[in-house]
Parts: sequence; C-alpha cells; structure tokens
Amino acid sequence: MFGLKANDLVLRYGDRDVVHGAGLQVEPGRIVALVGPNGSGKSTLLRALARLHVAASGTIEVGSASGAADALMMKRSDFARHVTLLSQSRPVPHGLSVREVVEFGRHPYRGRWRSADPDGPEAVDRAMHLTGTSELAGRGVHELSGGQLQRVWLASCLAQDTSVLLLDEPTNHLDLRYKVEIFDLLYDLALVHGVAIGVVLHDLDEAAALADHVVVLSAGRIAAAGPAHEALDADLLTDVYSIPIVTHTDPLTGRLRTRAVGRHSDSHQPERTARP
Repeated sequence: MFGLKANDLVLRYGDRDVVHGAGLQVEPGRIVALVGPNGSGKSTLLRALARLHVAASGTIEVGSASGAADALMMKRSDFARHVTLLSQSRPVPHGLSVREVVEFGRHPYRGRWRSADPDGPEAVDRAMHLTGTSELAGRGVHELSGGQLQRVWLASCLAQDTSVLLLDEPTNHLDLRYKVEIFDLLYDLALVHGVAIGVVLHDLDEAAALADHVVVLSAGRIAAAGPAHEALDADLLTDVYSIPIVTHTDPLTGRLRTRAVGRHSDSHQPERTARP
C-alpha cells in the first residue's frame, strides 16, 4: 500500500502565503486529522496534497517504504490511481443516475476513448455497498438529499480504488446515523484495507475519536502534531481558537474530550426563567 508525504509546503493565493512550510505524512493503515479554525489552511493543504492547489515550494511524495515517487511529476492519471479527494462541495450533475456518478471514480483506469475497464463494475458495486447507496443506483442524483449525495460522492472516491483517501469535512449534511457509519467505514478502510486517510474535521472530539494522528493548524502553520492527547492541549487550543477550551478524558471511552467555554458555559449560572 502507498502513503503520501509532504515536506516544507508553501502555498499561496496570489502573492499572499497562506500555508507556511507545512510537512505531514499520511501512512497506510492510519488516519490523520487536520483541525484548526476557519482560515487556518486546512482545506488548502488538503487540496495541495491532492495536486489541486499548486505549491509555491516544497515537495510531495507518494509511495511505499520500498520507494517513493515525486507526486508533482507524475502523470495525472497515474497519480489518480494512488490518491483521491472528497472535496467539501461538488456540483449536482443533472440527468445522471447515482450509478453513473459513482462510475466517474473509474476515470483513471480508462483510456482517452473510454477503453475497457474490466475491474470497474465490481469496484463500483463494492463502493456502493460500502456507502449504503446500492438501493439508490437507478435514481437521479438531483433527487437526493444532501446526505445521500455526500455518500454517493464518497462512493465515487472509493470506486477509484486508491491507496490514499483525502476527505474535506466528509460528514457535512449527514445525520447522526450516517455520520457514525461514515466514521466506521473510515476505520475499516484504514485498519482492514490499509488505506492511508487524511481528513479535515471541525469537531475536535471527532478528530480525537477517529484519528491516530492529529495536526493542528493555526494561521497557516502547524501548531501541534501527534496523538490526540498530545496535540489537543488545552492551553494550545485556547490560543489557537481564541476562546477558553478545557479538556478531559471521558471515563467511559478513555478518549479525550474538549469543551469551549463561552460566557454562558458556567454550570452554576442562575436558572433561566421561561418566557411568558
């Protein structure tokens, strides 16, 4: 299985640096979560790893322990056989069925003239089964809810059958059931199938529960990186998010939990009276 490694990435919008010398590694069988406030550079960094944002400087390598290749020099079709990205928002294609959209994921395996893809049907079936979209196969994607559409796009990424899966807030628009199922699926992909997973999340508790390694970004720089109990330090988070944040260990799960303390977070505040 292949992983992805970035070294000293500098990313810009116009003449303004938005990510400064970032380095991280997404390894086979492990989940890396990128967290941080809005505008901290999480999504830009993820897009750069997927070669959708050109780096001003730095390197990206894709490969295994036995050898790595310069990802920035690979043909797009070859790179797409190793790395796929589920972006935060995608257009709703009208006139296409769910299965047709999932089949988009097989594009790296087809030639210019859509040559044969013998493994395609099985890969598409498997991806739809994993994401619970098989029963939607014949429906038009324009008929779907936001949560259903998100699962269809994830199925398209899984059909691409890559070793590295990057996801930008994959549980947006999902209700509690499907959010849990998506996280269970990511666990299975990493632990059972050895997929290297990098995911942007806003919820710090979800990052702590899901990821083997947490990267905290602040103003385009990596402020902390490591296991959740190390990276999600209360003092550091308070500084990064500019709001008091406390942490504790859940006695039932043993996982780190966080809580932002607002003006009305004091448990001893006077009981609010009901409005007439």
